[in-house]
Amino acid sequence: MITRTLALALAIGLTGTAALAQPTAPARNDYARAETWLCKPGKAGDACAVDMTATVIKANGAMSVEAFQADPRAAVDCFYVYPTVSNDKGVVSDMVAGPEELNVVRAQLARLGSKCRIFAPLYRQFTLTALRAASAGTPMPGSADPAVRQVGYNDVLDAWNHYLAHDNKGRGVVLVGHSQGSGVLARMIAAEIDGKPVQKQIISAMLLGTSLGVDKGKDTGTFKSIPTCKSAGQTSCVIAYATFRDTVPPPANTRFGRVANPAMEAVCTNPAALGGGKGELKAYLSNTAAEIADSSAAPPAWVKGQPNPKTPFVALPGLLTGECVSKGGYNYLEAHVNADPADPRTDTIAGDVVGPGGQIAADWGLHLIDANIAMGNLVDLVGSQGKAWLARQ
Repeated sequence: MITRTLALALAIGLTGTAALAQPTAPARNDYARAETWLCKPGKAGDACAVDMTATVIKANGAMSVEAFQADPRAAVDCFYVYPTVSNDKGVVSDMVAGPEELNVVRAQLARLGSKCRIFAPLYRQFTLTALRAASAGTPMPGSADPAVRQVGYNDVLDAWNHYLAHDNKGRGVVLVGHSQGSGVLARMIAAEIDGKPVQKQIISAMLLGTSLGVDKGKDTGTFKSIPTCKSAGQTSCVIAYATFRDTVPPPANTRFGRVANPAMEAVCTNPAALGGGKGELKAYLSNTAAEIADSSAAPPAWVKGQPNPKTPFVALPGLLTGECVSKGGYNYLEAHVNADPADPRTDTIAGDVVGPGGQIAADWGLHLIDANIAMGNLVDLVGSQGKAWLARQ
C-alpha cells in the first residue's frame, strides 16, 4: 500500500500548490554529461536497459513467457519526464539516480523502447522528505522559497533543448510524462512547442495521470494548435487521461477529471480506443511489490492455487476494458475488470492509493498504474503514430 505522504508527493505537478524550492537556486545542469540522463542511447548503465520479460496469463490460467527486445535502431524517439518519486533528504532532489528513479523508468518507460529510442533526463524535483516534514507541520527551511520553483522545469527544458540540438537531427519524437512529469511537459509544450516550428517534429504527447484542459466541445484549449488524438494514425496530437475503477468513480474531492476554468473540461483520450467507445486495456502490471514508488502492496495471486511467476511483469489479455466517460461532471478513463469467478485467473488488480488504516483514497483513482494499465496500448500507439509521422515526411 502507499502512504498519504506519497500521494501528496505525486500531486506536485498536478496542483502546483507545493513549492519546488530550497534556500538557494542551484546552478543549471549540463545535459551534455551522461550522468544527467537516466536513459539515453549509448549511455553506459542505461536505466532502461533492464529485464522487461512478462508472463502472459490467459483466462484459463495458462501461462507463457513473453520476451522483450528494445530496438536501438528505432526511427523515432521518446522523451520522458517521470513523476515525483525521490526520497532524497533535501527539499529538491539531487542529480543521482536512486532506486526510485530506476524503478519508475522500468515501470513506465522502458517497454516503449521496442518502438522508439528513449531519452529520459534526471531532474531536480520536490522530495518526499520535504513533503513528510510539511505534512507533520515542520516544513524544511526554504521549502516555500519561490526562487527555486523553476528548478525542475528549468532542468527538463534544458534537457529538451540539449536533445533537440544534439540528438534529434530532425527525427519525430513522442513526449511522455506522468503526474508531475505531465505537468512539466504540458507547461513546456505550451511555452516552447505549441505553434512553433518544432511542433512539426512532435508525433504525439502522452500526458498521463493529469487533468489537461480543452475548451468545452473542442479538441484544443491549453494547447492552441495541438488537438486531442482521435485515431492511431493521427500525429501532432495529445493523449491525456486519468484512470478510475468503474466501481470507485471520482468523488466530490477528486484530484482528476476536472479543471478549474469553467469554460474548459478535462481531456480524456482512451489509448485503447482513440475514436471513442470501449477498448481492451493491454496492461503490463508489476509482478513485484512496487509500482511507481514505495509500495508494500503485494500483487494478487494471478492464478488461483498456483504460485505467481517470477517475471517482473504480467500481462492479462481480456481482463481489463477501458472507456472515456463523462459522469458527475468529470471526464476520466473508466477501467472495468472483466471478472469471471468461474475461471482460475485473478478477478482483481492492485493500483489504488491507500491511506492510513488501509483506506482507499478514492480521490486518486488508479493513479499509480495510469501508465501500466494501458502500457500495451501506448506501445502500439508509439508504433502506429510513428509510422504515420514517417510516412508524411
